[in-house]
Amino acid sequence: MRKKIIITAGVVVLVLTLVLVIGANLLVSAALVPSFMEKLEAFQTITEDSMAALVHTDDITSNQQEAYSETSRWLETVDRQTLSAETADGYRLVAEEFHPREESSRWVLLLHGYTGWKEAMYPIAMEYVQRGFHALVPDMRCQGESEGDFIGMGWTDRLDNEIWISHILEENPEAQIVIQGQSMGAACALLMSGEDLPDNVKAVVSDCAYTDAYEMFKKQMWEWFHLPSFPLLPVANLMLQLRGGYDLKDAAPIRAVAHSRIPTLFIHGLEDEMIDPQMTRDLYEAASCPKQLLLVEGAGHAQSQDKDPQLYYGTIFEFLDDSLDLR
Repeated sequence: MRKKIIITAGVVVLVLTLVLVIGANLLVSAALVPSFMEKLEAFQTITEDSMAALVHTDDITSNQQEAYSETSRWLETVDRQTLSAETADGYRLVAEEFHPREESSRWVLLLHGYTGWKEAMYPIAMEYVQRGFHALVPDMRCQGESEGDFIGMGWTDRLDNEIWISHILEENPEAQIVIQGQSMGAACALLMSGEDLPDNVKAVVSDCAYTDAYEMFKKQMWEWFHLPSFPLLPVANLMLQLRGGYDLKDAAPIRAVAHSRIPTLFIHGLEDEMIDPQMTRDLYEAASCPKQLLLVEGAGHAQSQDKDPQLYYGTIFEFLDDSLDLR
């Protein structure tokens, strides 16, 4: 009888372990592999949840529509070119580069958010270019036109985007570079600030970043997939390390900013239900660099520029003028 109980218990444990591993693998694919996300309709679930988390007010809608209309007209006349590059692990990355009317040494690298694409950053690119900046706007790996097996949550992207920094310096060795990102792109910008970047990188603008990807997914798992974070998330993270080659816990801007020396502007909408504004407060407190904090009343996730464009862009360019030699 005792032997049967042990065998039965062993079988149950084995079955539960297999179910957990299979479920964890499905979770990794559902959250970080766009082609699989589309098959499971996870993209639609995440998109709908993201939309539901936004603030829908007349001023935000009006400002967003105006920005996109102006950007559409701008795209018809601006000097632009499509770029491609290859990562160290063999993936093709694609970016769009925009140039101001007059030659300049000012550059901005603009990084989109999770499951996003470069086109979402074009309205911000327009604002920079109209102020005399060159703007380089990539699709990050596994998103948009760029290749990849797994979304990098900023961690693999931090090295990918150093390729674009090198490209800028090949075009202009005297370039003064700003890195600005939204959401996952902001997390990537902060992770980059903790790397040994060239002195040409003069500032970072972080818009609604998370403190670390693991904590962000812990919060979102129930909302996106109606699954508890434990024990699935720890096992999924192990599967990601085996399959994708990185650890979600490494994608932690909170650690990178602690030894960054690059002046950084932290921005967050106070009505953000996707990434808690407290995360940006925590990032700001942890940062050892020259820093400034902008919290925007009434703005949801990545909506600060639409809630109050004058405050948003005014603060950014005043920060750059006051902190850097970019006049």
